Amino acid sequence: MSAATNDEDEIEASRAPLLDHLAELRDRLVRSVIAIVVGFAICFAFADDLFLFLAQPFQTAMASVHPERAGEAIQLINTGAFGFFSVKMQIALFGGIVLAFPVIAWQVYAFIAPGLYKKERAAAAPFMVAAPLMFLLGAAFVFYVAMPFALYFALTQEVTDGPVQVSYLPKVEEYMGLVTTLVLAFGLMFQMPVVLSLLGKVGIVSSSLLRKGRRYAIVGIAAFSALVTPNDVISMFVMAVPVYLLYEISIWIVAAMEKARAAREKADAEALAASAPPAP
Repeated sequence: MSAATNDEDEIEASRAPLLDHLAELRDRLVRSVIAIVVGFAICFAFADDLFLFLAQPFQTAMASVHPERAGEAIQLINTGAFGFFSVKMQIALFGGIVLAFPVIAWQVYAFIAPGLYKKERAAAAPFMVAAPLMFLLGAAFVFYVAMPFALYFALTQEVTDGPVQVSYLPKVEEYMGLVTTLVLAFGLMFQMPVVLSLLGKVGIVSSSLLRKGRRYAIVGIAAFSALVTPNDVISMFVMAVPVYLLYEISIWIVAAMEKARAAREKADAEALAASAPPAP
């Protein structure tokens, strides 16, 4: 047997596992897409109700700025023949992604789990539960805090007296695009404590490294906030501040993990020293 033949055998031996991994990746991507499609179909059936639900932040802000109009119907402009249908499709897709998020997270974990040690899999399991909860927390923050605040600021810029009047009448596509973008952005950014805690758990990052990276984190958070929020400083500030607080919370969590790990290692060392036979 020549060296070339041995090399070909090694290539074939390594190719089979790679093809298996690619096949598994394809299957898990298909399952994730199916979950999104099922969620899309469910949400499209209730698109009108979801639209009314997503319009509540605008109603809340309108009632705060114009108490005399509380309870009245709000106005959103539709300038296209199929504009509202496109909005319903967007709402259904957004809802489908939200409903499928636990399935997608599980598919990601199930794909990488075979490459982890048993201890690492046990460490990652709690974070798989925390990820959907933090996503919902981020979405709730947008819906009940960020959006009403940003819309309140926009409505306070109206001019209702004088010969020229300025009213805030957003397009329905722009409003729903803003809501869905912010919910997804905040939902993903609220994963920061989960991701950094998991990386700290396995020893990839440390609290000292995160502290040294504060300046870069601030720049990154500001850039991301400017990218996903409307073109005003208020909305950017509303998003950047809580995300940076999450970064600081992540540092505290990683530091607590390091302290607990050091205490556990010290206790193990003391127990090992106590169990060792005395020197003759």
